Amino acid sequence: MEHAEVDEVCLEQTQKYCVERPIYNQEILERQLHKRERTPQTLRQKIAHSCRCSSKKAKSHLYSFLPILKWLPHYRVREYLLGDIISGISTGVMQLPQGLAYAMLAAVPPVFGLYSSFYPVFLYTIFGTSKHISIGTFAVISMMVGGVAVREVPDEVISIGYNSTNVTHTPEYYNDRDAKRVQVAVTLALLTGIIQLCLGLLRFGFVAIYLTEPLVRGFTTAAAVHVFTSQLKYLLGIKTNRYSGFLSVVYSIAAVLSNITTTNIAALVIGLTCIVLLFIGKEINLRFKKQLPIPIPMEIIVVIIGTGVSAGMNLNESYKVDVVGNIPQGLRPPAVPEIQLIPAIFVDAIAIAIVGFSMAVSMAKIFALKHGYTINGNQELIALGICNSVGSFFQSFSVTCSMSRSLVQESTGGKTQIAGTLSSIMVLLVIVAVGYLFEPLPQTVLAAIVMVNLKGMFKQFGDVAHFWRTSKIELAIWVVAFLASLFLGLDYGLLTAVAFAMVTIIYRTQSPQYRILGQIPDTDIYCNVEEYEEVKEYPGIKIFQANASLYFANSESYTSALKKKTGVDPCAILAARKKARKRHAREIKAANKLKKQAVLKLVNSSTNDVEANVKHEIANDELPVNGKFASADASVQDTSPDEHEHFVEPKANIHSLILDFTPVNFVDSVGAKTLKSIIKEYREVGVCVCIASCSGPVMNELTRLDFFDNTVTREVLFHSIHDAVLACQVKDRSASQAD
Repeated sequence: MEHAEVDEVCLEQTQKYCVERPIYNQEILERQLHKRERTPQTLRQKIAHSCRCSSKKAKSHLYSFLPILKWLPHYRVREYLLGDIISGISTGVMQLPQGLAYAMLAAVPPVFGLYSSFYPVFLYTIFGTSKHISIGTFAVISMMVGGVAVREVPDEVISIGYNSTNVTHTPEYYNDRDAKRVQVAVTLALLTGIIQLCLGLLRFGFVAIYLTEPLVRGFTTAAAVHVFTSQLKYLLGIKTNRYSGFLSVVYSIAAVLSNITTTNIAALVIGLTCIVLLFIGKEINLRFKKQLPIPIPMEIIVVIIGTGVSAGMNLNESYKVDVVGNIPQGLRPPAVPEIQLIPAIFVDAIAIAIVGFSMAVSMAKIFALKHGYTINGNQELIALGICNSVGSFFQSFSVTCSMSRSLVQESTGGKTQIAGTLSSIMVLLVIVAVGYLFEPLPQTVLAAIVMVNLKGMFKQFGDVAHFWRTSKIELAIWVVAFLASLFLGLDYGLLTAVAFAMVTIIYRTQSPQYRILGQIPDTDIYCNVEEYEEVKEYPGIKIFQANASLYFANSESYTSALKKKTGVDPCAILAARKKARKRHAREIKAANKLKKQAVLKLVNSSTNDVEANVKHEIANDELPVNGKFASADASVQDTSPDEHEHFVEPKANIHSLILDFTPVNFVDSVGAKTLKSIIKEYREVGVCVCIASCSGPVMNELTRLDFFDNTVTREVLFHSIHDAVLACQVKDRSASQAD
């Protein structure tokens, strides 16, 4: 008991440290320290080193490119297999209905959604590094693909050549339109995959960092609105054209409302029933997650029930309910996409490639952090690139990670990529064996599945309140991403959002926070004087800090804030000095003139031959003499020459200025010139400028920019603020003693 009390007392006591050392500036440090000698490599040596191959290096590259070779030989069958089987089956029963549903979003026949749920998933098992994400169709990417397909192959173009006024109900029309849109979708997948593959090989995995969380969430929320509006016509059983590009959401809603009187009641009832069942199933899975061994697969249950009801009641013929239609059995032979479409869809492919990678790598990082393993962002790009580019030859459209399926795959016990392989095998069985059974499936059921899966994205509207409380700039990014993607289309909306996010970065660095620091008594810790009452400033010393780098965009505001915060404007002081000198010179000149006039009067008054005239003048000007001239003489007599020679010039109220460079990451040429100008200007008014806590890279940049010379040496650089403060105090005491 006593030991516990002693330990508690010891913990309550504040730990202290005491270090006694000289005051260091950069020049003293460099004299005492010895730099390591590094021989810089030439370009030829670097190329030779990178091309040099050894067995160890070759093995490392092989394992990096084919991660399956690394984890598959160490697969623990007894520990992992059961969880992977359960997870694979659970994910597979979700993959099937989502593949059919998201194909509608991509504006291609449902069977192509099954192809996209098989080939890429199998390929990711070989090349992917994440153990838990589920690759395949995803609502946002499918919507972007569908927008491009509809833009390139609109209904109006296909209608040309058909003489019948009811062309939209002919099988030839549908077959021709769908075949062209499939070609656009698979060519887009090929180009998307090539872009991702090139970015991965060039180690450009960092591009995802430009898609910040507020941007992605605002973008996906807008995509959810696009998806929801596109599915309204299937839910209501209405025949309308599909729109893409600018104001497509407005046009889609207007088209649905203008045809609302043609709503198919049977399709609406079936769709609403499926929505209710899906919501009930998801709520049960959420509330009883710990009690249920696996989530209830409500999506596949709804698909089976909907297919059975449609086939039993012949809904297509009896109630004109649109159904999935023909699902050909077996796999299609590989075919080369239409390369001539690439120029028209290149920009869209870039947007899809970046969004797809961003979705996949963000989910992969979440699971990797949770389960204690690492992923390779560049390899993820390569894996997605191979999935999309190779899959395009087998008629699959662009894919990425699905958030809902990934959560199911992880929560049901999935341990490795084997779970994804098993889910793709389930889809393969449907394609080659039982796909035809889903031909009577009503399209309104697939629309219901899509709409219910948007629930998580619609919850992101709550981000507005969250970002309002935490960060107005991030709120602005979210709002711009949402509105731009909603009204400009997902492709141009994404580009607009990225551009705006970059502008906010410039704004933040261009308008940083400036503060004056003071010392916490009896410590070497310096904090904002406006924030803490205990923090005190040293007399005659100002410590200035800006929480941004110094470069061309903020150099002017840095100088202005420095003058405002310190209360010392060298230009104003120099101007005041110049004005004071001129005024002093005028006063001396006026005094000399008055003195000269007085001497002349005295000389004139002592002359005997003009005595009468002088008396007459004095008699007439008696008051001016007694008032003006006498006072002028008195002022001249009272003013000593020393008072005019020694006048007090305007001075700064500080003797030292310390610039804290702790937050500074880089300095460009404009920033270096600004810094040099600050040192020169303040030196002219008797203020010594020091730079504290300058990092090595920043110091190297200043050296490259020829910042140091005879006027500005490394003596102005100090390792810490406290070193600079002590040096300024010593210098001030020495100057006072010298005076």
